[in-house]
Amino acid sequence: MATTTTTQKTPTTPAPKAEKKAVAARELTVYAMDGKKVSTIALPPEIFGAPWRADLVHQVTTGMQANARQNRAHTKDRAEVSGGGKKPWRQKGTGQARHGSSRSPIWRHGGVTFGPRNERDYSEKINRKMRAGALASVLSRKAKDGEIILVDKFHFAAPKTAEAKGSLVALAKEASVAKLVTKRKNAALLATAAYDANTLKSFKNLSSIATEEVRNLNPVDLLSHTYLIIENPEVAFKTLIARVKNV
Repeated sequence: MATTTTTQKTPTTPAPKAEKKAVAARELTVYAMDGKKVSTIALPPEIFGAPWRADLVHQVTTGMQANARQNRAHTKDRAEVSGGGKKPWRQKGTGQARHGSSRSPIWRHGGVTFGPRNERDYSEKINRKMRAGALASVLSRKAKDGEIILVDKFHFAAPKTAEAKGSLVALAKEASVAKLVTKRKNAALLATAAYDANTLKSFKNLSSIATEEVRNLNPVDLLSHTYLIIENPEVAFKTLIARVKNV
């Protein structure tokens, strides 16, 4: 009589799960107005660690552009054009087609059918969380692409375009971003921590540089310029964090 032997399988312990490694915050150099390196600062992950969401950014930017659209195109319909109060000819007996007004759309100088009207509303609703998420996504993408330049302080005793241009040349050389001075249009967006009339007027005559306060940054302006220059990053980061978190 044949005997069967059974082999017992030893239980295998499951492989340990891969531990998540803590990613250190990325640090950027903070430059002085003359291009000298002052210090380094860590980029807050709240605003510079968001994933790139192209769908969200597209929806928010197109909505903002629609909200800024000025509807000026307007055509007159048959009730708005001048003339046409009298019937052109009697209804019957002339052998011609019957008409009630010379301002009909089929007549020359008549009203326009289905033409553009200034009553049309192009505005779109953008939720606050969507706006904040798109802003963080664009800022994170610019940080990843190396398109953010940090400056501790811009100080001008009086509005001087020459000093502003010299500062850009120094920053471009030290940070190795030649496009900052060679690009003719939309080279950089300068975000100041607070309103400073002398700084804004100094950069006003430079066609490739736009200025805005940090509290007013939006995805459309950021995507319209190659580089983002942030003044006084410690204060600016607190303002951006408040905008992203307090929604």
